Amino acid sequence: MAGALDGVKILDLTRVLAGPYCTMILGDLGAEIIKVEAPGGSDDTRSWGPPNVGGESAYYLCANRNKRAITLNMRTEEGKDVLRKLIKESDIVMENFKNGTLEKWGFDDDYMKSLNPRIIRCSITGFGKTGPYKDLPGYDYIIQAMGGLMSINGSEESGPMKVGVAISDIVTGLYAAIGVLAALNERNQSNQGQSIDISLFDSQIGTLINVASNYLVSNKVPKRLGNMHPNVAPYQPFATADGEMVIAVGNDGQFKKLCNVLDTQELCEDERFSTNPKRVENREMLEGILSEKFQQKTTKEWLELLRANGIPAGPINNMEQLFQDEQVSARGMVQEISHPTAGNVRLVGSPLKLSRTPVDIRRHPPLAGEHTEEVLAEIGYTKEEIEEMRAKNIL
Repeated sequence: MAGALDGVKILDLTRVLAGPYCTMILGDLGAEIIKVEAPGGSDDTRSWGPPNVGGESAYYLCANRNKRAITLNMRTEEGKDVLRKLIKESDIVMENFKNGTLEKWGFDDDYMKSLNPRIIRCSITGFGKTGPYKDLPGYDYIIQAMGGLMSINGSEESGPMKVGVAISDIVTGLYAAIGVLAALNERNQSNQGQSIDISLFDSQIGTLINVASNYLVSNKVPKRLGNMHPNVAPYQPFATADGEMVIAVGNDGQFKKLCNVLDTQELCEDERFSTNPKRVENREMLEGILSEKFQQKTTKEWLELLRANGIPAGPINNMEQLFQDEQVSARGMVQEISHPTAGNVRLVGSPLKLSRTPVDIRRHPPLAGEHTEEVLAEIGYTKEEIEEMRAKNIL
Protein backbone atom coordinates (compact mmCIF):
# COMPACT_ATOMS: atom_id res chain seq x y z
CA MET A 1 0.00 0.00 0.00
CA ALA A 2 1.31 3.45 -0.92
CA GLY A 3 2.22 5.77 1.93
CA ALA A 4 0.65 9.17 2.53
CA LEU A 5 3.71 10.90 1.00
CA ASP A 6 4.20 8.44 -1.84
CA GLY A 7 5.70 10.26 -4.84
CA VAL A 8 7.43 12.97 -2.77
CA LYS A 9 11.20 13.02 -3.32
CA ILE A 10 13.50 14.48 -0.67
CA LEU A 11 17.18 15.23 -1.07
CA ASP A 12 18.58 14.87 2.43
CA LEU A 13 21.82 16.79 3.01
CA THR A 14 21.49 16.66 6.79
CA ARG A 15 23.42 14.84 9.48
CA VAL A 16 23.36 14.19 13.24
CA LEU A 17 19.76 14.34 14.57
CA ALA A 18 17.31 17.19 13.87
CA GLY A 19 17.49 16.88 10.07
CA PRO A 20 17.76 13.08 9.87
CA TYR A 21 14.90 12.71 12.37
CA CYS A 22 12.72 14.97 10.20
CA THR A 23 13.49 13.08 7.00
CA MET A 24 12.95 9.73 8.73
CA ILE A 25 9.45 10.85 9.75
CA LEU A 26 8.72 11.85 6.15
CA GLY A 27 10.25 8.60 4.91
CA ASP A 28 8.09 6.59 7.30
CA LEU A 29 5.10 8.33 5.69
CA GLY A 30 6.16 7.13 2.24
CA ALA A 31 8.46 9.84 0.88
CA GLU A 32 11.55 8.77 -1.05
CA ILE A 33 14.65 9.96 0.82
CA ILE A 34 18.13 10.21 -0.72
CA LYS A 35 20.67 10.68 2.07
CA VAL A 36 23.87 12.37 0.86
CA GLU A 37 27.17 12.12 2.71
CA ALA A 38 30.78 12.88 1.83
CA PRO A 39 32.85 9.93 0.53
CA GLY A 40 33.36 7.42 3.31
CA GLY A 41 30.31 8.63 5.22
CA SER A 42 30.12 11.96 7.05
CA ASP A 43 27.17 11.65 9.41
CA ASP A 44 28.89 12.09 12.78
CA THR A 45 26.43 9.81 14.52
CA ARG A 46 27.78 6.76 12.70
CA SER A 47 30.63 6.86 15.24
CA TRP A 48 28.58 7.96 18.27
CA GLY A 49 28.90 4.75 20.21
CA PRO A 50 28.98 2.43 21.99
CA PRO A 51 26.69 0.64 21.71
CA ASN A 52 27.33 -0.45 18.15
CA VAL A 53 26.01 -3.34 16.09
CA GLY A 54 27.25 -4.54 12.73
CA GLY A 55 29.58 -1.55 12.42
CA GLU A 56 26.82 1.02 12.98
CA SER A 57 26.07 2.95 16.15
CA ALA A 58 22.71 2.59 17.85
CA TYR A 59 22.49 6.40 17.64
CA TYR A 60 22.74 6.39 13.85
CA LEU A 61 20.20 3.58 13.57
CA CYS A 62 17.60 5.57 15.54
CA ALA A 63 17.04 8.28 12.89
CA ASN A 64 17.93 6.93 9.45
CA ARG A 65 15.57 4.18 8.34
CA ASN A 66 13.55 4.43 5.11
CA LYS A 67 16.36 6.16 3.22
CA ARG A 68 18.71 5.36 0.39
CA ALA A 69 22.28 6.59 0.88
CA ILE A 70 24.81 7.95 -1.57
CA THR A 71 28.23 9.52 -1.11
CA LEU A 72 29.18 12.68 -3.00
CA ASN A 73 31.92 15.29 -2.81
CA MET A 74 29.84 18.42 -3.34
CA ARG A 75 32.90 20.67 -3.38
CA THR A 76 34.01 19.32 -6.78
CA GLU A 77 32.56 20.37 -10.12
CA GLU A 78 31.57 16.81 -10.94
CA GLY A 79 29.89 16.52 -7.54
CA LYS A 80 28.03 19.77 -8.14
CA ASP A 81 26.78 18.39 -11.45
CA VAL A 82 25.33 15.38 -9.63
CA LEU A 83 23.77 17.71 -7.05
CA ARG A 84 22.13 19.79 -9.80
CA LYS A 85 20.55 16.70 -11.33
CA LEU A 86 19.31 15.54 -7.94
CA ILE A 87 17.75 18.94 -7.21
CA LYS A 88 15.95 18.86 -10.55
CA GLU A 89 14.46 15.48 -9.61
CA SER A 90 13.50 16.42 -6.05
CA ASP A 91 10.57 18.10 -4.33
CA ILE A 92 12.45 19.08 -1.18
CA VAL A 93 16.06 19.82 -0.25
CA MET A 94 16.71 19.35 3.48
CA GLU A 95 20.01 20.74 4.73
CA ASN A 96 21.66 21.68 8.00
CA PHE A 97 24.96 23.18 6.89
CA LYS A 98 26.32 26.30 8.51
CA ASN A 99 24.72 29.43 7.06
CA GLY A 100 26.20 30.26 3.68
CA THR A 101 27.75 26.86 2.93
CA LEU A 102 25.50 25.93 0.01
CA GLU A 103 25.65 29.53 -1.20
CA LYS A 104 29.47 29.31 -1.20
CA TRP A 105 29.18 26.26 -3.44
CA GLY A 106 26.88 28.21 -5.79
CA PHE A 107 23.55 26.78 -4.62
CA ASP A 108 21.63 29.77 -3.26
CA ASP A 109 17.84 29.93 -3.26
CA ASP A 110 17.62 31.70 -6.62
CA TYR A 111 19.92 29.20 -8.30
CA MET A 112 18.02 26.22 -6.92
CA LYS A 113 14.79 27.83 -8.07
CA SER A 114 16.25 28.22 -11.57
CA LEU A 115 16.97 24.49 -11.56
CA ASN A 116 13.55 23.59 -10.20
CA PRO A 117 10.90 26.31 -9.63
CA ARG A 118 8.91 23.90 -7.45
CA ILE A 119 11.79 23.06 -5.09
CA ILE A 120 11.22 23.51 -1.36
CA ARG A 121 14.41 24.17 0.61
CA CYS A 122 14.30 23.56 4.34
CA SER A 123 17.35 24.83 6.22
CA ILE A 124 17.97 23.77 9.82
CA THR A 125 20.54 25.77 11.79
CA GLY A 126 21.33 26.49 15.40
CA PHE A 127 20.04 30.06 15.45
CA GLY A 128 18.43 30.77 12.07
CA LYS A 129 19.45 32.84 9.07
CA THR A 130 19.05 36.22 10.76
CA GLY A 131 20.09 37.86 14.02
CA PRO A 132 23.41 38.32 15.82
CA TYR A 133 23.82 34.59 16.54
CA LYS A 134 23.20 33.37 12.97
CA ASP A 135 26.81 32.26 12.43
CA LEU A 136 27.22 30.45 15.76
CA PRO A 137 27.19 26.64 15.73
CA GLY A 138 24.19 25.14 17.48
CA TYR A 139 24.23 21.84 19.34
CA ASP A 140 21.29 20.53 21.32
CA TYR A 141 23.04 20.89 24.69
CA ILE A 142 23.94 24.53 23.99
CA ILE A 143 20.39 25.23 22.85
CA GLN A 144 18.87 23.65 25.96
CA ALA A 145 21.06 25.99 28.00
CA MET A 146 20.53 29.18 25.99
CA GLY A 147 16.87 28.46 25.23
CA GLY A 148 15.76 28.51 28.87
CA LEU A 149 15.05 24.80 29.24
CA MET A 150 17.88 23.96 31.62
CA SER A 151 16.93 26.85 33.89
CA ILE A 152 13.55 25.24 34.63
CA ASN A 153 14.66 21.61 34.59
CA GLY A 154 16.00 19.98 37.73
CA SER A 155 15.51 21.25 41.26
CA GLU A 156 16.91 24.12 43.27
CA GLU A 157 19.24 21.57 44.90
CA SER A 158 20.43 19.98 41.65
CA GLY A 159 20.88 23.22 39.74
CA PRO A 160 20.14 23.54 36.01
CA MET A 161 19.64 20.16 34.34
CA LYS A 162 19.42 19.11 30.71
CA VAL A 163 16.74 16.70 29.47
CA GLY A 164 17.97 13.13 29.08
CA VAL A 165 17.42 13.08 25.30
CA ALA A 166 18.37 15.69 22.70
CA ILE A 167 14.93 17.24 22.95
CA SER A 168 15.83 20.49 21.15
CA ASP A 169 16.93 18.47 18.12
CA ILE A 170 13.81 16.33 18.23
CA VAL A 171 11.31 19.20 18.39
CA THR A 172 13.25 21.02 15.66
CA GLY A 173 12.88 17.95 13.46
CA LEU A 174 9.16 17.89 14.18
CA TYR A 175 8.76 21.61 13.39
CA ALA A 176 10.74 21.08 10.18
CA ALA A 177 8.43 18.25 9.15
CA ILE A 178 5.41 20.48 9.79
CA GLY A 179 6.97 23.28 7.74
CA VAL A 180 7.74 20.96 4.83
CA LEU A 181 4.21 19.54 4.78
CA ALA A 182 2.74 23.07 4.89
CA ALA A 183 4.95 24.16 1.99
CA LEU A 184 3.97 21.09 -0.03
CA ASN A 185 0.30 21.87 0.54
CA GLU A 186 0.75 25.51 -0.50
CA ARG A 187 2.65 24.41 -3.61
CA ASN A 188 -0.45 22.52 -4.71
CA GLN A 189 -2.12 25.93 -5.17
CA SER A 190 0.79 28.13 -6.29
CA ASN A 191 2.94 25.59 -8.16
CA GLN A 192 5.91 27.37 -6.57
CA GLY A 193 8.49 26.25 -4.07
CA GLN A 194 9.79 28.31 -1.17
CA SER A 195 12.47 28.39 1.54
CA ILE A 196 11.92 27.35 5.14
CA ASP A 197 14.19 28.70 7.90
CA ILE A 198 14.07 26.49 11.02
CA SER A 199 16.37 26.97 14.02
CA LEU A 200 16.97 24.91 17.12
CA PHE A 201 16.88 28.09 19.22
CA ASP A 202 13.45 29.18 17.96
CA SER A 203 12.10 25.64 18.27
CA GLN A 204 13.30 25.35 21.86
CA ILE A 205 11.66 28.65 22.78
CA GLY A 206 8.46 27.45 21.11
CA THR A 207 8.34 24.42 23.41
CA LEU A 208 8.43 26.48 26.62
CA ILE A 209 4.66 26.94 26.22
CA ASN A 210 3.02 27.69 29.59
CA VAL A 211 6.31 28.44 31.37
CA ALA A 212 7.14 31.14 28.83
CA SER A 213 3.60 32.46 29.00
CA ASN A 214 3.77 32.54 32.81
CA TYR A 215 6.86 34.74 32.60
CA LEU A 216 5.56 36.99 29.83
CA VAL A 217 2.38 37.63 31.83
CA SER A 218 3.93 38.01 35.30
CA ASN A 219 7.56 39.04 34.63
CA LYS A 220 8.53 36.55 37.34
CA VAL A 221 11.46 34.25 36.58
CA PRO A 222 10.26 30.69 37.29
CA LYS A 223 12.01 28.52 39.85
CA ARG A 224 13.16 24.99 39.24
CA LEU A 225 10.48 22.74 40.69
CA GLY A 226 12.07 19.36 40.10
CA ASN A 227 9.27 16.95 39.24
CA MET A 228 6.44 19.26 40.27
CA HIS A 229 4.23 21.26 37.89
CA PRO A 230 4.35 25.08 38.00
CA ASN A 231 0.58 25.48 37.56
CA VAL A 232 -1.06 22.30 38.89
CA ALA A 233 -0.94 20.34 42.19
CA PRO A 234 -0.64 17.55 43.13
CA TYR A 235 1.12 16.73 39.86
CA GLN A 236 4.32 14.91 40.82
CA PRO A 237 5.93 11.64 41.93
CA PHE A 238 5.31 10.04 45.29
CA ALA A 239 7.18 7.26 47.07
CA THR A 240 5.15 4.13 47.75
CA ALA A 241 5.84 1.16 50.00
CA ASP A 242 8.05 -0.43 47.33
CA GLY A 243 8.96 2.24 44.79
CA GLU A 244 7.71 5.40 43.13
CA MET A 245 4.85 6.49 40.90
CA VAL A 246 3.51 9.69 39.38
CA ILE A 247 0.05 11.13 39.87
CA ALA A 248 -1.36 13.94 37.72
CA VAL A 249 -4.40 15.57 39.32
CA GLY A 250 -5.50 18.04 36.68
CA ASN A 251 -8.64 19.54 38.25
CA ASP A 252 -10.66 19.89 41.44
CA GLY A 253 -12.92 16.97 40.57
CA GLN A 254 -9.96 14.63 40.32
CA PHE A 255 -8.65 15.95 43.63
CA LYS A 256 -11.94 15.03 45.30
CA LYS A 257 -11.64 11.52 43.88
CA LEU A 258 -8.08 11.33 45.19
CA CYS A 259 -9.24 12.38 48.65
CA ASN A 260 -11.88 9.64 48.60
CA VAL A 261 -9.30 7.00 47.61
CA LEU A 262 -6.92 8.16 50.35
CA ASP A 263 -9.72 8.55 52.90
CA THR A 264 -8.75 12.19 53.40
CA GLN A 265 -12.06 13.86 52.49
CA GLU A 266 -11.30 16.67 54.94
CA LEU A 267 -8.65 17.99 52.54
CA CYS A 268 -11.35 18.86 49.98
CA GLU A 269 -13.02 21.13 52.54
CA ASP A 270 -9.78 22.69 53.74
CA GLU A 271 -9.50 26.16 52.20
CA ARG A 272 -5.75 25.62 51.75
CA PHE A 273 -6.40 22.77 49.30
CA SER A 274 -9.98 23.12 48.04
CA THR A 275 -9.00 24.68 44.69
CA ASN A 276 -6.04 24.18 42.38
CA PRO A 277 -4.64 27.73 42.88
CA LYS A 278 -4.69 27.13 46.65
CA ARG A 279 -3.04 23.72 46.24
CA VAL A 280 -0.28 25.29 44.13
CA GLU A 281 0.20 27.97 46.78
CA ASN A 282 0.41 25.36 49.56
CA ARG A 283 2.01 22.54 47.58
CA GLU A 284 4.73 21.70 50.12
CA MET A 285 2.22 21.26 52.94
CA LEU A 286 0.00 19.12 50.72
CA GLU A 287 2.94 17.03 49.58
CA GLY A 288 3.81 16.18 53.16
CA ILE A 289 0.27 14.97 53.93
CA LEU A 290 -0.04 12.91 50.73
CA SER A 291 3.45 11.41 51.03
CA GLU A 292 2.55 9.72 54.33
CA LYS A 293 -0.55 8.19 52.77
CA PHE A 294 1.15 6.87 49.64
CA GLN A 295 3.80 5.00 51.62
CA GLN A 296 1.13 2.72 53.06
CA LYS A 297 0.63 0.61 49.92
CA THR A 298 2.72 -0.72 47.03
CA THR A 299 2.89 0.96 43.65
CA LYS A 300 0.80 -1.78 42.06
CA GLU A 301 -1.90 -1.49 44.73
CA TRP A 302 -2.08 2.30 44.36
CA LEU A 303 -2.19 2.19 40.56
CA GLU A 304 -5.11 -0.24 40.63
CA LEU A 305 -7.02 1.98 43.07
CA LEU A 306 -6.21 5.27 41.36
CA ARG A 307 -6.99 4.08 37.84
CA ALA A 308 -10.22 2.42 38.98
CA ASN A 309 -11.32 5.82 40.29
CA GLY A 310 -10.34 7.84 37.21
CA ILE A 311 -7.24 9.45 38.70
CA PRO A 312 -4.32 9.71 36.21
CA ALA A 313 -1.32 7.81 37.56
CA GLY A 314 1.55 5.73 36.26
CA PRO A 315 4.75 3.95 37.25
CA ILE A 316 8.20 5.45 36.63
CA ASN A 317 9.53 2.91 34.14
CA ASN A 318 13.14 2.38 33.21
CA MET A 319 13.94 1.28 29.63
CA GLU A 320 13.66 -2.42 30.45
CA GLN A 321 10.28 -1.96 32.12
CA LEU A 322 9.06 0.29 29.31
CA PHE A 323 9.85 -2.14 26.54
CA GLN A 324 8.31 -5.03 28.46
CA ASP A 325 5.03 -3.10 28.81
CA GLU A 326 2.15 -4.75 26.97
CA GLN A 327 0.95 -1.37 25.69
CA VAL A 328 4.22 -0.90 23.82
CA SER A 329 3.68 -4.20 22.05
CA ALA A 330 0.01 -3.50 21.36
CA ARG A 331 0.87 -0.19 19.69
CA GLY A 332 3.69 -1.60 17.58
CA MET A 333 6.25 0.71 19.15
CA VAL A 334 9.10 -1.75 18.61
CA GLN A 335 9.76 -2.94 15.08
CA GLU A 336 12.33 -5.52 14.02
CA ILE A 337 14.04 -5.16 10.65
CA SER A 338 16.79 -6.95 8.76
CA HIS A 339 20.11 -5.12 8.36
CA PRO A 340 22.92 -6.20 6.00
CA THR A 341 25.67 -6.12 8.65
CA ALA A 342 23.81 -6.14 11.95
CA GLY A 343 21.31 -8.92 11.30
CA ASN A 344 17.93 -8.37 12.89
CA VAL A 345 17.74 -4.98 14.60
CA ARG A 346 14.99 -3.63 16.83
CA LEU A 347 13.97 0.00 16.26
CA VAL A 348 11.43 2.28 17.93
CA GLY A 349 8.22 2.26 15.90
CA SER A 350 6.43 5.32 14.58
CA PRO A 351 3.80 7.01 16.75
CA LEU A 352 1.88 7.96 13.58
CA LYS A 353 -1.10 5.67 13.04
CA LEU A 354 -2.86 6.41 9.73
CA SER A 355 -5.88 4.26 8.88
CA ARG A 356 -5.64 4.07 5.07
CA THR A 357 -1.96 4.84 4.46
CA PRO A 358 -0.15 3.33 7.43
CA VAL A 359 3.48 3.98 8.20
CA ASP A 360 5.77 1.29 6.86
CA ILE A 361 9.44 0.54 7.53
CA ARG A 362 10.56 -0.33 4.03
CA ARG A 363 14.31 0.16 4.32
CA HIS A 364 16.98 -0.42 6.95
CA PRO A 365 19.17 2.53 8.01
CA PRO A 366 21.57 2.52 5.06
CA LEU A 367 25.29 1.92 5.06
CA ALA A 368 27.34 4.90 3.89
CA GLY A 369 26.96 5.18 0.12
CA GLU A 370 25.03 1.91 -0.07
CA HIS A 371 22.83 3.06 -2.97
CA THR A 372 25.23 5.37 -4.84
CA GLU A 373 25.34 3.40 -8.09
CA GLU A 374 21.61 2.74 -8.02
CA VAL A 375 20.63 6.39 -7.51
CA LEU A 376 23.12 7.81 -10.02
CA ALA A 377 21.99 5.33 -12.64
CA GLU A 378 18.41 6.54 -12.14
CA ILE A 379 19.43 10.12 -12.99
CA GLY A 380 21.30 9.14 -16.15
CA TYR A 381 24.87 8.20 -15.23
CA THR A 382 26.47 5.20 -16.91
CA LYS A 383 28.40 2.51 -15.07
CA GLU A 384 31.62 3.80 -16.60
CA GLU A 385 30.93 7.39 -15.48
CA ILE A 386 30.18 6.20 -11.97
CA GLU A 387 33.39 4.17 -11.82
CA GLU A 388 35.39 7.17 -13.09
CA MET A 389 33.91 9.45 -10.41
CA ARG A 390 34.62 6.88 -7.74
CA ALA A 391 38.24 6.64 -8.87
CA LYS A 392 38.50 10.43 -8.46
CA ASN A 393 37.04 10.24 -4.90
CA ILE A 394 33.97 12.20 -5.98
CA LEU A 395 31.75 9.38 -4.70
